[in-house]
Amino acid sequence: MTTTANTTLEELERRANAHRDRPSYGHDALIACDRLVRIFTTDGVEVQALQGLDLLVKEGELMALVGASGSGKSTLMNILAGLDVPTAGAARVAGCDLLAMTGKDRLRYRREIVGFVWQQTARNLLPYLTAAQNVALPMQLAGSKGKRAERAAELLAMMDIAHLADRRPHQLSGGQQQRVAIAVALANDPKVLLADEPTGELDSATGEQVFASFRRANEELGTSIVIVTHDQAVASEVRRTVAIRDGRTSSEVLRRTEVDAEGQESLVAREYAMLDRAGRLQLPADYTKALGMEHRVALELEQDHIGVWPDDVEG
Repeated sequence: MTTTANTTLEELERRANAHRDRPSYGHDALIACDRLVRIFTTDGVEVQALQGLDLLVKEGELMALVGASGSGKSTLMNILAGLDVPTAGAARVAGCDLLAMTGKDRLRYRREIVGFVWQQTARNLLPYLTAAQNVALPMQLAGSKGKRAERAAELLAMMDIAHLADRRPHQLSGGQQQRVAIAVALANDPKVLLADEPTGELDSATGEQVFASFRRANEELGTSIVIVTHDQAVASEVRRTVAIRDGRTSSEVLRRTEVDAEGQESLVAREYAMLDRAGRLQLPADYTKALGMEHRVALELEQDHIGVWPDDVEG
């Protein structure tokens, strides 16, 4: 009796220690969202914009977030940008706890940790400043004592618009304004650059130029970049695309380069369903519709996979 009790206590202690030693969720990720919830109340009605969303982004990634209007992707971006606060769950960016920050912490976070590019070009730039002055302004507000003019010139050159440094926004095209906006967002060397539909108001050719600027920033500066987009051309250009549906991550497309026996390179894309921390899985709507799956499904555990079938019980 005593031996059994001691063994049980020892086993419980061993399990507790193992749990404490286990790395926390997303401990090595630059962005970690764990069961993130955001509830809005409008006219007494609660709306859940995020319903337990999980997301991990590694340092140095260039990725896209896609989803229908109302899916929660813009809410997520506002939270990551420090413009909104989650209702529940956990969110960390570059070691910053987004639920525990004070107002002062949040201001520093927006100035130093994240850069942001809006879809509307007018929101990104001050109309009475030149391109170079717009880029230098974030450095001035952050109290940077470095060579702000040189840094601004370098960033504008990276965006291929160094020759437009002395022009004001109204003298620039939409695509040029967005490239200046990217330079502004990069001014303080942020850990993460967030962009909400940055090519939404641009034609396809101009959008490609703007995306090329994001890619250049990612490759040359190592900046991690998350882009919300409806533009399939942009989504297909990144290595990882995460789809959000009904306030949760639902699927993920990973792209990789493969070389065949003849040495020819090709880009291979594969779509995965996302299994969240609570074990929930969103099956693609076209799959469930094709098989008439509604309300419930039958599951069977096989040796190396899980089978999913339409419910065959009537009633």
